Amino acid sequence: MRRTLAAFLIVAAPAAAFADCAKKSYGAGVTLAESTPVAQLLESPDPWVGRTVRVEGEVVDVCEKAGCWLELRAGAGQRELKVKVEDGEIVFPVSARGKAAVAQGTFERLDMDRARYVAYARHRAEEQGAPFDEASVGEGPFQVYQVAGTGAEICE
Repeated sequence: MRRTLAAFLIVAAPAAAFADCAKKSYGAGVTLAESTPVAQLLESPDPWVGRTVRVEGEVVDVCEKAGCWLELRAGAGQRELKVKVEDGEIVFPVSARGKAAVAQGTFERLDMDRARYVAYARHRAEEQGAPFDEASVGEGPFQVYQVAGTGAEICE
């Protein structure tokens, strides 16, 4: 019973936090009424690829250079999922870090060979000011899952 209740509270807490705040809308906003848990998308991604989804959670990171992506952490196990938008179409503020958010877009899988994944990982490390060691990257192939965002709402 305690585990069930704890799991419910972990999942319900971001939704409650999001419901009780003043929100700022970005892009086309969010039209879907129900969110798909981030953990569900990442644990069984293939059925979701190509579908429009709504996800919610805490913003744990934002692109510092162009505001072209944000990363949400949500649910049991605190899984993270990137919401990527076209550069310049939507600009997420760095001040969104630590705030509750909901985003909508198409769930996608990016298939990458080793060279493309190394470039992707290097770019991500540079954006975050983190060191990158190419030797730490396996042989692949690699699959990266993300939401191609069309809109979002972030608590102010």
